[in-house]
Amino acid sequence: MGEKEALVVKSTGSWYALQDLASGTMLDARMRGSLRLRGSRATNPVVVGDRVRYETDRDGTVVIAGVLPRRNYMIRRSSNLSKESHIIAANVDQAFLVASLSRPATAREFIDRFLVTAEAYRIPVSLILNKCDLYRDGELAAERDEFLRIYASAGYEVLEMSAALDEGVDALRERLSGRITLLSGNSGVGKSTLIRAVDPSFGARVGEVSQSSRRGRHTTTFSEMYPLAEGGYLIDTPGVKGFGLIDIDREEICRYFPDLFRRAPQCGYYNCTHTHEPSCAVKEALRTGEIHPSRYESYLKLLDDDKKYRR
Repeated sequence: MGEKEALVVKSTGSWYALQDLASGTMLDARMRGSLRLRGSRATNPVVVGDRVRYETDRDGTVVIAGVLPRRNYMIRRSSNLSKESHIIAANVDQAFLVASLSRPATAREFIDRFLVTAEAYRIPVSLILNKCDLYRDGELAAERDEFLRIYASAGYEVLEMSAALDEGVDALRERLSGRITLLSGNSGVGKSTLIRAVDPSFGARVGEVSQSSRRGRHTTTFSEMYPLAEGGYLIDTPGVKGFGLIDIDREEICRYFPDLFRRAPQCGYYNCTHTHEPSCAVKEALRTGEIHPSRYESYLKLLDDDKKYRR
């Protein structure tokens, strides 16, 4: 039989759920082994969001024969100091990173790495500050104000919501309509609860946060695309613990920090690294409080990472 085209809506690593682009029929498929042998460092050559060519063998097995060109993708380094990469999803219109300030607290460095990758691969990105019902008093209220200040000044939209109480979900639902959206975040931040609040029929499993470590337990094993009633898709990904960057040159890292990059043209040296040079506009903005220290620290750590990976 001749080749047809389909959308990859679920990946288990060895088998894939496809939606035929012409008929909408759902199919289970495996990947042709030769797709692994094309010089790519990615651990997963076929990912959710891919448009693929497939054919049916004589025994009725559906086989993915090729991947159509991607317009973008979200990628991360597979593990510490690894040269391999893991593609999270492809062909997305926008991304939302779900964060929380407590139970568990999302590290700002993790947030910044995600934002940098989205910027580098031309994916519009926003933040969701979930569990907002917990941040109304005391120290967490102050942390919430600081969080909003940091990322608003950097140029990012932050949606505040409580998925458990259905607060702010309508605003998110409006932004999802008609688009292919990647939803990511550490385990335990309420991502699965949020997905179920958007549409209870999605059935994403909700896990408890480990009381011993205050870190979330993984509740999503494989990436999956959910069709939205208003049109578009929501891509749910397994909880991500770390986010190593890949294929971003050292000289380009500042470009993907909008709050730093805005000031870079005023630096005294055109190739300023914003680390030790005199007349550095970025360091001056840091001194005056226009750039938050946590953002600058994330930038320095990425520069340091680059040195490690190039050894």
